[in-house]
Amino acid sequence: MRTCLSIALLFLLGSCTSKAYLFTSFREPANEGLRMLYSYDGYHWERIDTILLKPSVGKDKIMRDPSMIEGPDGVFHLVWTTEWKGGNGFGYARSNDLLHWEDIKYFSAMMFDPFESKIEPVKSNVVNVWAPELFYDNEKSEYIIVWASCLPGKFEKGIEDENNNHRLYYTTTKDFVAFTETKLFFDPGFSVIDAVIVKRAARDYILILKDNTRPERDIKVAFGETPLGPWKNPSKAFTENFTEGPSVVKVNNEWLIYYDSYQKKTYEASATKDFIRFENITGKVIVPAGHKHGTIVAVKRKFVKHLLKQLEP
Repeated sequence: MRTCLSIALLFLLGSCTSKAYLFTSFREPANEGLRMLYSYDGYHWERIDTILLKPSVGKDKIMRDPSMIEGPDGVFHLVWTTEWKGGNGFGYARSNDLLHWEDIKYFSAMMFDPFESKIEPVKSNVVNVWAPELFYDNEKSEYIIVWASCLPGKFEKGIEDENNNHRLYYTTTKDFVAFTETKLFFDPGFSVIDAVIVKRAARDYILILKDNTRPERDIKVAFGETPLGPWKNPSKAFTENFTEGPSVVKVNNEWLIYYDSYQKKTYEASATKDFIRFENITGKVIVPAGHKHGTIVAVKRKFVKHLLKQLEP
């Protein structure tokens, strides 16, 4: 019996230590390209001091807010912001190993006004396309891409300038070749950016978002039964003002939410088990200076070790 328990314990420890995490990153002024952090526990991060993909698409040729996901076939997909203002889409690339990238292209997500007739499409007067975020819907076997855009005059002005009154939009794809028509994803009645979808269980989804209005500029959550919403009951902020770019990872029985406290020029984190009560755990995490808005991807530890070995000088 003791031998069986020992084997079971070793198996459990082995399965717990086989996981690692990658955190996509960029550095201001965002013209260098894709950077990456890695961690073996989700709390303590180290920098991979290599540019893995240089920005080559879009008007401004920059890479901000890189969002990455590993598909069920092991292929990594990456999307990113390509312009601060003046663009109507985002960048895309895919890779098997994060060293060699293919199908690098620009997707014009907001070329046409999503509120106008598709019979006679009207060109969009979009101000920007910010922070595209990837989510894989394993129930429909498709990818959802959510981003923030501002379409002046489309919503009640509220307290925001018309060129800063953002809402969330989305498209879906199964292959990153054919995309569905762009649609409104979430209108909470205020300017909103930086959205992340989290699946807790069947018919139980969380949307983490930044309330971008001047009195707030903080991070909240909303709740839905599908990854496309409808999203209900936006919470009060669980971060201070001047926070943005949430990134989420589940470690053991807690969800860790990392975010950029951009006025303080620090990267912080909060932990939650239920998305109702949050604990600031910034003192328990280590994030290298200069890291900016990205996403966290859980991978096998041997993948990270192989990647680091390949990058050795």
